[in-house]
Amino acid sequence: MTAVSAGLDAVIRVDRDEYLLDAVLQASAGETIALMGPSGAGKSTLLGALAGFTALTAGEITLDGRVLQNSSGTDVPPRERGVILLGQQARLFPHLSARDNIAFGPRARRVPKAQARAEADAWMERIGLAGLGGRRPAQLSGGQQQRVALARALATHPRMLLLDEPLASLDPSTADGIRALLRDELSDTTTIMATHDADDATSLADRLIVLEAGRVTAEGTPHEVLREAGTPFIASLVPGWQMRVENISPDADGIRVSDGTSELRLPLGAPVVPGSIVTVRPPS
Repeated sequence: MTAVSAGLDAVIRVDRDEYLLDAVLQASAGETIALMGPSGAGKSTLLGALAGFTALTAGEITLDGRVLQNSSGTDVPPRERGVILLGQQARLFPHLSARDNIAFGPRARRVPKAQARAEADAWMERIGLAGLGGRRPAQLSGGQQQRVALARALATHPRMLLLDEPLASLDPSTADGIRALLRDELSDTTTIMATHDADDATSLADRLIVLEAGRVTAEGTPHEVLREAGTPFIASLVPGWQMRVENISPDADGIRVSDGTSELRLPLGAPVVPGSIVTVRPPS
């Protein structure tokens, strides 16, 4: 693995009796990486290791040239890593207003109260919630809470932001709004985003990494990875349509199937018979 002067270099091995995560991950400063994979592939375990909540069996995590964790005993506590992990639940401080939730990080760095609250109000405007700074989390919708949680994370100026399915629990229209906010706000922050949604990868990420059974199976720009569809899981992410096979005829390169309207060429030996359903992917 080639070292980079700024950003993330990680060799992560977490070995449990029933599970092995063995992955290499790099991110340049300011880069956004989407992390996709089926349930149980190890995405949350990987993010937990980066955040400092999961111990390594072997490997090393280096961020901006500083070793955060290795198997030799170095283990920087989560609160000292400059890494923020944001999941599906906003987990705001319920007794604080939205403004004071956002101001909490700057205040912890000894920023004067008035300045921290002014910065928080500026963030409230950036996230489209100007005028709601005095409300407590219980007075905000789920989407509004997630916006405040994102602002609270970014207000600390993290060296790296980890997002674990941050849009999964939101309705589609709210998720679209948060997605647009992320697109505007992540350009200066190294970000690793675990997601099940290919739209998140294509609209937000510079690079897509696919994790399956604890190992990286594909890596590249989102469009490259999805176009090549190198594993059944990746192929399942690509939009397609279905046709019922009515006719099968020989073709120079295999067989030709048709539903009476559309036609598709398949390789010899493809398991199709009249009446079977074939999923058609758009051409690359």
